[in-house]
Amino acid sequence: MEKQDLKTSREDSSLRLVVFALDGQRYALHLAVVERIVRVVEMTPLPNAPDIVLGVVNIQGSIIPVVNVRRRFRLRDLKDDPAQRLILARTSRRSVALVVDSAEGVIEPHRDDVTGAEKILPGLEYVEGVVKLQDGLLLIHDLDRFLSLDEEKELERILAARDQK
Repeated sequence: MEKQDLKTSREDSSLRLVVFALDGQRYALHLAVVERIVRVVEMTPLPNAPDIVLGVVNIQGSIIPVVNVRRRFRLRDLKDDPAQRLILARTSRRSVALVVDSAEGVIEPHRDDVTGAEKILPGLEYVEGVVKLQDGLLLIHDLDRFLSLDEEKELERILAARDQK
């Protein structure tokens, strides 16, 4: 097999996932949607935003909504913790920042090790799949489905109104 064929077959059989944790449970996003991971910075409240939007942050001149992943997963809110991180990621519509307890790095599971979410967690549209690891399960999230259509529209309206001020 030529070098190019090896690379292609490796890419076809594995995923690159950024792993993060909330309350000891690990989750993942596709590396392709993650721009970077930074320390939590001061947020500006965004009045009338959907419940899962904590506010906005200014990252190098870009105003980015901050999503409270804990609320989406129905976990208790935490007080500010210096270990928390913001995962700056891009949906097909916008950049978002996700507040997570910790970012653990990148893994490359084999595609055969991923089970479709509909087989395990029907009804959770934002969960794309589940990877069984030696030390537990890893839920892979589809960032494009993370905000509901109503939340997305409301956020768009509020950000547009804020920009016009």
